[in-house]
Order: sequence, then C-alpha cells, then structure tokens
Amino acid sequence: MNASNLPLLLIIFSLQTNFVYLSLSYDRDQGDYDCGEDDTSDSQTCQMRSRPKEDHKSQIPRDPLIDCHPDKNVNQDSCTARGCLWNEDNDATNAPSCIYPEGHGYLVRGEITQTNNGLEAELERIKTPKIYDSEIYDRLVVTAEYQTESRLRIRIAPVGVKRYEVPKEAVDIPSPETPPSGDRLLYDVTLVEGKPQFGIIVKRKGESVAVFSTDLPGMTYSDQFIQITTRLPSDNLYGFGEHNHRRFRHDMNWKTWSIFTRSIGPIEPDNLYGAHPVYMNIENDGRASVVLLKNSNAMDITLQPSPNPAITYRVIGGILDFYIFMGPSPEQAVQQYIQAIGRPVMPPYWSLGYHLCRWGYKDIEDMKMVINRTRAAGIPYDGQWVDIEYMYKYYDFTYDRKKWTALPEVVQDLHENNQRFVVIIDPGIGANRTIIEEAAVNSPGYNMFDDGVQQDIFIKNESNKVLIGEVWPGVTAFPDFTNPKTQDWWLKWMNFLYHEENIKYDALWIDMNEPASFVHGSTEGCKHTRWNYPPYTPHVAGSEVDGKIYERTICMDYIQHWGRHYDVHSLYGHSEAIQTYNSLLMQSPDKRPWTMTRSSFVGTGKYATKWMGDNESRWSNLHWSIVSIMEFSMFGFSMNGVDICGFWYEAEYEMCLRWHQLGAFYPFARNHNGRWKEQIFRHQDPAAWDQRFVDIVKPVLMTRYRLLPYLYTLMYKAHEEGHMVMKALLFEFPTDRNTWSIDRQFLLGPALLISPALEPNQTIVEAYFPKARWYEYNQGNEIIPGGTTHNLYTPLNKFNLHIRGGHVIAVQKPSTTTYESRKNPMGLIVALDEDQLSNGQLFLDDGQSLETSKNNKSTIIQFKMMKAGELLIQSVINNFKGAEDLYIKSIDIYGLNRIPSDVQINHESVDDSNIRQSGQIIQILNLSIKLTNKALITWMIY
Repeated sequence: MNASNLPLLLIIFSLQTNFVYLSLSYDRDQGDYDCGEDDTSDSQTCQMRSRPKEDHKSQIPRDPLIDCHPDKNVNQDSCTARGCLWNEDNDATNAPSCIYPEGHGYLVRGEITQTNNGLEAELERIKTPKIYDSEIYDRLVVTAEYQTESRLRIRIAPVGVKRYEVPKEAVDIPSPETPPSGDRLLYDVTLVEGKPQFGIIVKRKGESVAVFSTDLPGMTYSDQFIQITTRLPSDNLYGFGEHNHRRFRHDMNWKTWSIFTRSIGPIEPDNLYGAHPVYMNIENDGRASVVLLKNSNAMDITLQPSPNPAITYRVIGGILDFYIFMGPSPEQAVQQYIQAIGRPVMPPYWSLGYHLCRWGYKDIEDMKMVINRTRAAGIPYDGQWVDIEYMYKYYDFTYDRKKWTALPEVVQDLHENNQRFVVIIDPGIGANRTIIEEAAVNSPGYNMFDDGVQQDIFIKNESNKVLIGEVWPGVTAFPDFTNPKTQDWWLKWMNFLYHEENIKYDALWIDMNEPASFVHGSTEGCKHTRWNYPPYTPHVAGSEVDGKIYERTICMDYIQHWGRHYDVHSLYGHSEAIQTYNSLLMQSPDKRPWTMTRSSFVGTGKYATKWMGDNESRWSNLHWSIVSIMEFSMFGFSMNGVDICGFWYEAEYEMCLRWHQLGAFYPFARNHNGRWKEQIFRHQDPAAWDQRFVDIVKPVLMTRYRLLPYLYTLMYKAHEEGHMVMKALLFEFPTDRNTWSIDRQFLLGPALLISPALEPNQTIVEAYFPKARWYEYNQGNEIIPGGTTHNLYTPLNKFNLHIRGGHVIAVQKPSTTTYESRKNPMGLIVALDEDQLSNGQLFLDDGQSLETSKNNKSTIIQFKMMKAGELLIQSVINNFKGAEDLYIKSIDIYGLNRIPSDVQINHESVDDSNIRQSGQIIQILNLSIKLTNKALITWMIY
C-alpha cells in the first residue's frame, strides 16, 4: 500500500497470526476500576476490582507479555494496585509475574492525517493508572516520516511540550528535501486507531510480515519513564550495546540489557563504555531490518523469546525517535544505518599495522627495551603507544621529565625508523593546587585547569560551581565537550604537548570518557534530586543498592551545553571524539586525524575508531572479542579491536600465542596489558617470550602485512559506502540458517574467512564453510564440500585462513613496517569460483592525507575476469602518483589444480619456467606488470 491509498483509520484485531489476545474491556461502566468519585485514573490507589465470575487465567494475553512491575519487590498486591494482571501460573523461565492487560496505553484522538511525506496523528491516553511518580502526558503526537525508499522515521512526543532530544550536532539524520516515491517504498505503515490500544505497524511492502509492531499494551509516556514494546518477526536478534553479550545472536530468554555509558571492565554482562540502542533482526527467510532508537538517556532493553518474540524499551528521558532501515538483506540494512549516522572515519595506512603498548612501563628505558627487542626479532611493528605513566602525576598533556627524560628523542627515533607514537589522554583535568604548581615546574607554562576555569569550559551546576570529581590526577574537573568554546581550549593544550613539550605524537587515544570518576558523583556527593535518583532506575551497574544512577561517574543534575548531564551523559565520549577529531585536523590540516576512543555513541565511528577496553587475559575473552568486534562493525566502526593477550592479569604462553593468531586479523591489532595497583604484570609482547613464540607468531603477523592492501581497500569501502570490514558470516550468506548463530569464526570483507583456535590445548577447530569454493591460504587446498562443518587440524604453529572463490585480492611483499611494505612489489591472489571467475578491487593513496578520493589523489584498480581464463587489470581512477612505481610480480591462482599449458600477458607468452605449482596453488612468477597499466592475463587448460 503506498501513500496515495493508505486508509486513514484502521482497527486491527487480527487472528491471522499467533499474536492473539483474549480481549478485556476497561470501560468505566463495567466496573473494572474503583478510582473514586473524581474519576481520575492517575491515582496510585486506583485498585482493580475482582471479577468473581470470570476465570483469572483467561485474562492473561497469549501475545507478548509486557512486564508491569520491572522494578524490585513485586508481589500480587503491588501488581494489582497498578491495574495489572498477576501471572501466578507463568511457566516460562524469567517471564514477568506482573503483566499489562489490554487497553493500557493510548488511542488516536481525532483523525489520522496524511502528510506530503507520511502520516501524523494525535494520541490520547486511556485512563489507566500511572506507575511511577513522574508527570504523565495525556496527549502525544506521532509522526511517520518516509525519509527514503528504505528508511522510515517514527517520532512520538508530547503535544506542546519541549523535551530533550539528541542534538543535531551529535547525530544528524536529515529529512530529505523531496519525499521518496510511494511506489518505490520498501514498507507499508499503518497507524492502528484503537481498541484495545494504539499501535504502529510497519510491514514489508505488499506483504504480511511486520518488522515493527507496537499495538501492544503498556505504552507509557511520562517525564522520566517512557515504555514501548514492539513485536519481532523472529528471534534472530543482533546488536544493542555496549555489553559483553558473550554471543552474537542474542539470548532472548527474558534478558534485560541496560544502555548507559559506564567505566567498568567487560567481565560481567553489565552496561559498558558505549551506548548503541540499535538492533538488527533477521526474518525466517533471511531478510533483515535495522531499528535505531535515537535517544541518549539511560534505558533498559528487555528481550522476550519465541513463540512471541518482542522488545520492550524503558527509557528515563528524551523522546521516542525510531529509525527503521528495511534492507532487505542484512548487509544492506546495516549499510543503510551506517550511511545515515555517518560512515566510518578513514584511518591512516600505518594504523593497520601491529601495535605495542602496556600500562606498566617502569620508565623510558623499559619501553626502549621493548622497542629494541621487537626490532631485533624482525617482528612487523608500526605503532608504539604509552599509557598514563608517561604523564607528570597523570596530568594531561605533560610528560614526566625524570622517569621519561628522553621521551622526545625516543619519539624521534621511532619516526626515523618509520614507526609512529600514540599517547593516551584522559578527560579528567587535575585540579589539585599543589600538583598544579609542581606540574608548572615540570612543564613550564602549564596551567590547564586554571585556563579551563578562565575559559569557562568545565561542567558546572546550576549555581555556576565547577563539579570536582576524582580520577588519576586526584581531584579533577571535567571539560564540557558539548560546548563549542571547549574546542579552542582543547586544541591549545594538544599543541602544548606537541610543540612545547616536544612530544610529536601521531594520534591520540582518549580513555576514561564515559566519563569515569573514582568517587560517586563528585567529591561532595550529589543532591537527592529526581535526576540523581530517578523514579525508575534502569538496571545499570551500581544502581542496585539505593537506586542512584551516578556511581563512578558525575552527578546527573549538572549542566552542559547540550543539556542536563542526565540527558547527555552517554554523549560525553562522543562529544570528546568530535572535538578531538576537529582539533587534530586543525593541528595538521593536511593530515588524516586518528583518534581511538573507549566510550562511544551512535555515529562516533565518523570521528574515531574503537577498542574494547579493559578485557582480561583469559581464554574466554578470545571468543568474546569476536562477538564484540562484529557488533561494533554493525555500529559503524570499521576499525576496531581488542587488546591482544588481554589487559588484566598475566597472559599464559599458549593463550597469548593463540591470541596473536586471532588478533593478527582484527581490523585494529594491538598488544596491550596492564597492572593492578603495585603489581605490574609480565611483559607480553612477542619478543618477551622465547624464540619458539617468535617463530610461530611472526609468520601470522607477516601474513597480516601481506594482506594490508586488501584490508586498506575494505577501510576505503567502509568510509565511502558504509560497508563492514570484520563481519559475521551471515552477512554474506543470509539465507544459510547455519550462519545465523556463528560467532567463533568471522570474515574480513567478503573474501577471507578466519577460524581461530579459542580453547587451551585445542588441535581441532570445527569450522563451518557456507556453500562456495573455499581454499586454504597457505597451500590452496579446496574445502569440499561447502555448506557443511569441517574439522581443521590446527596444531599450535598453525592458523586457519581461507579464501573464498570468486575474489581477487591484491597483496604486497611484507616488511617490518607499513612504510617499507608499501614500496614492495605487489602480487595477486586469484581465487576461482564455480564458474572459474573472480573479481576484485584495490584502493591506493598516500595513506595519510585527508579525503584523497575526493581530492583526485587516489587510484582504484579493478580486477575482473571477463570469462574463464581471462583476467583484465585496469585502473578506474589513476591520480595517486605513488601507484606508478608499483608492479605486480606474481599471480597465485587457487582452483585450477594443475599447471596451465599456456599463460599470456597482453598476448605474449610467459616462459614455462616462471609457472609452477606450490601445493594446490598455481603460481605465475617473475612478472613485471605495471600496476596502473591495462593488462590482460590469459591461461589455457587442456
């Protein structure tokens, strides 16, 4: 149904699906409520009358069960006092005991209006009791806006009331100037007028499948408690973050996940560093949709299992602002989402190399030892990072001139060896007067806190008093990165470290930006307000005891430029990432900014890349790392990773080795470990172990460097088109149900499959290979048959990497830095599909300049097989001068299985001595094909 023939009113009470209600009526003359003579149903004392002649069990709806008492101490009396039903015979594990009856919510008031780009209606609350002590809104306006053919926005807000919304400066998904054509929409939208309650139903165009359906009881809209439930077409649910989900496809068995940025290690399934209220749902035929709730307030997400899968949102502020992306494939749905929120930042080429860091370098000599032994071992290595110990007493943008005396010289040495240096920066600005004076002696001219007070950029309360918390420097103040004035101040002190302190960093690593504080709220605590102690407290870490929401962060009632901290808390790291990106760009206008952040929000990937925080040196964290990176790929972060070998605790030999075999294929590969108070964990960089460790790890890291042209091209496609880099198998094989739950394997782009060993003493890896031609990377052996699980023999010195038929991958002879590797000869991997065909692409630029693809400074090479045995190489764009110096020296063909009798390049035969077979790989060697010249390679099999 298109916009021209949508019915204005539709009462839906359908028996065509298994979503069937046993109807209850709540007309006052039927005596369902005893609310007193004033006929107000807002009273907490409004009690539900019993119906002695009616079977209580018959009142329990068979549709999704919506919890009417999600807080603590539920019993039958407290349940019925809310006008809800006591589900005493519930037989589903963890299902709610107190549930909403039908008729609790809103009805359409007046007529549904058809606008030039959608539908609009005013809603009126059904007179049922409110649940929490928060002003409830009787009238709402709902707008369904057709934004694109595949994107729909549904906005629900109170009539005549201005409420906080996520600012456009944070996330801007603009409405189109011209509405999309109704005939081309991928969706139909129905506003359900009435009884038992209002709802919104979004279906695929001309079909019965509802991807979003809210015509369920329990919709509540009050000042500090908003609730809505939507049915799902299946229980194949992915997304919502940031948490340690432990699995990629969600456990739907009444799981509740809280979303609210928090400084806490990814150990238990608590709310972690980022806030991403977005999910993907795969329908039973493999089609998918993505749904975003653009809201930055704290919330709970409760998942309900089959046979009636559903999601209930409980949000404590803002508005309901949904964006629905219709796909129809999972890859398309996620791509549409990423394009809407902002495509990922393009990282510099060197960032794709291998990196080393630790929190626990004793001094500059300790770090120099690691640098030197890594170089001596010949391990590829591009980035050296430092954690907080380099600072003078943890004061931002300083370095300790006693323990780290030669730091500028070490940074210079790194640069002279074509390596890079990255420093950590925390948002907590030291405010201790004694240490400020000491820091000014250590770093002449340093007065960052006083300058911040003078510039008026710190977070303050309504009485204009700066909030003081406590982080690594001791007492600290927190910059308000939502304030545009903070930009110049932040840049000034970045320049202080770079120029005055002479620390020529190449990127910034922003940490502790949830924001984290070691005291709850502030050094003076927090006032007992409705912001610090909301009527409903989501199940966020730390709120379990007394309902406070500010544990290990700052008070919720303090004021920022974008709004009260209560509303913008989860935007703190996001706003810092924006200002850090902009500052780096102003600092070096011709250089591509690179920022690594811990905290994030919807769209942060446009400004920063992401690592997963303080993981543990435990075997379980290897598997979790795959899940978390695949999730953040969906959230719009093309470059993300997990600390290889783990951050907390001491790594085991075998675990650290296996982790390198896994982490070598992370989009971001960094070995980083920590300390615990005075206990400094052992070094875990590869050269810290023994020669056997180096001999096993070095080849897999060299493999990463050999594949960097392919990985960099994936980053380009993510930046330009919103593709994912590391992703689950289901995105390439959405109709293969076996892939829907796979999270112990992953893909890099469409062509590379990684199946790591994740358990101690493991020598057999059970790996699933979807229907396609797959080849083992080192020997070229084909995995037969496809569409089944194979046991891969994986001793300690082996890693599992397979290439998918149908893809051409550009490779480059690896060196120990990306700088040297980029000058080396190129090669091609040609993996043939069932039709003996293969295609691919290569993106090239200088690896560091901003927006080279838009400034005519890049080159794109296309590899295309016109027919079996005929590969065409040609440049689509050729504006990067460095590409002129690159030559293809070898071609490896997977899937021929025997040496071809005649190989020609531009119709000239290749000498037979340059054609050989290595394992099952046909190699054409000693070539000299200029990369940017058009070339035709042909071969014949007789």
